[in-house]
Amino acid sequence: MADDLPPLWFPPMSSDDSSDSSILFFQNLIEEAELQDTGTSNRRRYIERQREEGHETLMADYFVEDPKYNEDIFRHRFRMSKRLFLQIVSDVEENDPWFVEAPDARGRKGFTPLQKVTSAIKQLATGNTPDENDEYLHMAERTSRECLEYFCDTVCKIYGPEFLRRPTSHDMALLYQAHEEKHHLPGMFGSLDCTHFVWRFCPTEYRGQYMQGDHRYPTIMLEAVASQDLWFWHAFAGPPGSQNDINVLQQSPLFLTERNGTAPKCPFYVNNHLYKRGYLLVDGIYPSIPYPHEVNEKKFMRQHEAARKDVERAFGVLKGKWGVLSRPMRARSVKKIRNVVYTCIILHNMILKDDGKAIAPVHIRDPPVEPALDDTVLGELLNEDTHWRLKHDLIDHLASQDLPHLLADSDED
Repeated sequence: MADDLPPLWFPPMSSDDSSDSSILFFQNLIEEAELQDTGTSNRRRYIERQREEGHETLMADYFVEDPKYNEDIFRHRFRMSKRLFLQIVSDVEENDPWFVEAPDARGRKGFTPLQKVTSAIKQLATGNTPDENDEYLHMAERTSRECLEYFCDTVCKIYGPEFLRRPTSHDMALLYQAHEEKHHLPGMFGSLDCTHFVWRFCPTEYRGQYMQGDHRYPTIMLEAVASQDLWFWHAFAGPPGSQNDINVLQQSPLFLTERNGTAPKCPFYVNNHLYKRGYLLVDGIYPSIPYPHEVNEKKFMRQHEAARKDVERAFGVLKGKWGVLSRPMRARSVKKIRNVVYTCIILHNMILKDDGKAIAPVHIRDPPVEPALDDTVLGELLNEDTHWRLKHDLIDHLASQDLPHLLADSDED
């Protein structure tokens, strides 16, 4: 019987035998790897990816009746509501045939619009490499990179005219009212500043052009105008990082609509003085009051410094929401980086409107005006007498108002 059989006996393994077997094991692995690499090192290896499985997982996680992750988690990961995300997917699919689901050369179903848009927004939100979601979406690195490029081009084409528009007369009236209530500065429609983005793959021949003394790496600049609700009303991306804010302003199209006569007519009054155009607040690189001495001047400078932080807050929220802007850019051309920056700004404005936080959410167009360049406008924009009079009218306007926080700060000085 089996119970009567003597137990099996194995000879004890010495340490030398263990080391020899380990050496043989790794030698066999090396030989197998060399055989696999022989003659195939220059050929692209095909990987069978289960696209259908990736789509089913994505649907089960977010888009079924009882999803695995709720709305709050979706907003945290995609930076927007599910309603807005699905609207973007529908619009992108309708306007760009690349996002339409189609069979490949072998007749297999391709990636769905949900998978493609998810890959693009994930890259914008996290700033990680294109192959990060390969295990989740079952999408190759090259396809993910194409998703981002096509998505940025399509978003700029579809939504740019509305969500990256210049303020109309309706927008200006609402901005005047909101900023006067918040900052007590009539005629202000935003604040202007520049920021930098690191360009990781800047070509060697361009590095000197895009380097600046206080930055260790090549950078690309963005000039922007933002209002108190953090809405971007102007964006000009692409200038080299070696320039300062005034150099960027001189080549920016910010005042082009004023010069060609297509800007809205939005006058305002301060101390019974009429001004034809609204103004922007800027930081210390532009001319201002360098050494305020009087109490009223100090009150104005404190209010000015508080109001012009709107654009700084907008930059902080923009970079915090879209991680691709706070990490080194991997694109190899300025055009692709510019599209990424504009896409992030457009999505940022769309989220503000969707959340009901925009001062002017409705786009009401002005009557069309034929452009006609007027040489006298530039002189009016650069007229120092007008700037000086406006500055002192604002100082007198603030002095006539009861603002306890400014009075307390001035008394401490």
